[in-house]
Amino acid sequence: MDKWISLAVFTACYVLFIVLPNRRSWVACGGAIILIISGVLPWDEALVEKINWNVMGLFFGTLILAEMFMHSRVPAVIAEWLVDKMSTGRGAILILCTLSGIISAFVENVAVVLLMAPVAFSVAEKLKTNPVPILIGIAISSNLQGTATMIGDPPSMILAGYMHMGFLDFFIYHGRPGIFFAVEIGAIASLFVLFFIFRKEKQQITVLCVEKILSLFPSVLLIGLILALSVATLFDSEFRWFAGTITMVLALIGVIWFRFIAKWGSLRKMFWELDWDTTFFLIGVFVVVGGLSDSGWLDVTAVFLSRILGSNVLLAFIVIVFLSVVLSAFVDNVPFLLAMIPVVQKLGNQMQGAVVVLMFGLLIGSCLGGNITPIGASANVVTIGLLKKNGYTVTFRQFLRIGIPFTVAAVLAACIFVWLTWGV
Repeated sequence: MDKWISLAVFTACYVLFIVLPNRRSWVACGGAIILIISGVLPWDEALVEKINWNVMGLFFGTLILAEMFMHSRVPAVIAEWLVDKMSTGRGAILILCTLSGIISAFVENVAVVLLMAPVAFSVAEKLKTNPVPILIGIAISSNLQGTATMIGDPPSMILAGYMHMGFLDFFIYHGRPGIFFAVEIGAIASLFVLFFIFRKEKQQITVLCVEKILSLFPSVLLIGLILALSVATLFDSEFRWFAGTITMVLALIGVIWFRFIAKWGSLRKMFWELDWDTTFFLIGVFVVVGGLSDSGWLDVTAVFLSRILGSNVLLAFIVIVFLSVVLSAFVDNVPFLLAMIPVVQKLGNQMQGAVVVLMFGLLIGSCLGGNITPIGASANVVTIGLLKKNGYTVTFRQFLRIGIPFTVAAVLAACIFVWLTWGV
């Protein structure tokens, strides 16, 4: 009976994630509560064993540090300075998209979009052009680069926890180029797509720089986090406690500094602006997928795929990437990734050493697939909301015209690199 309850709860949650994307945290936590009340999972097991608190600490601590980094206005100053150095509108737009991606490798995507939006609207006004394509370019660029590092996006954190990867493992893993270089090659390929989309924006542009750096201390904390995570595996090779603990410690230092030294505003307001929706969504999904895993359904899925794919690693790689891209275009990638990681692990073991290439394919497809549609990623939804607030309506077709070629170019380039590095 427990087996069928866990499957029903997971299926219902997945459907509701699509139907009610703005209520995903309520759906995930509701599903977790049902599993606990029904006795499928004891409450202590659900809260202690199923939730990866190391990942949660890493995620929530990074949220706090990123929020203060944005408050410091350092990224905004850099954006204005770079745009001002460009001679044409096309160059300014491409710089904004590129910078959004770079910052998103270390800061949550939604925060980056909120930071870059005012600069993007200013550029569009000076160019006398529609800001819709520019904002979409910024959103999908930030989604893309969030995959590049361990702290860029929740899926990267989750995969790092499962595979016991440290920060540097995203750059060099077992002596070979890691996921970072695959994402960067995908970013370069997608940049050509954006270059073509904005090919007509050749007007001269001058941007009045109005932002000023308030403090460099948040930048120091963020750099400190990167350095600490770079040596995390020396203290915690199993990825059980160090990453989450050090991130929360640095976040606490930042909070104390924000409250008693910086005095930029209300600490309560800053905490209110944090991404609580994703925080509780992750907690709930950990429990829901944990119940599904205990039920044995993931083992059944792995056996089914193994029978279909046989020992053909390339076919398995293509199928996993394709499924990840398509499903992530319409529903949040976190539940899919969490459910598929153990499946891919078993599949890779059966194919003798194919775990890494399949895992990297899963991560790329899951994260980049969200760029296809306006509902595929939180940053996309926020971008549509910002445009609507400023009087611009974005149709599904408008988004697809940019999202599809951008995603196809990025996924193909990244996956070819992964296959040539890890699959051959």
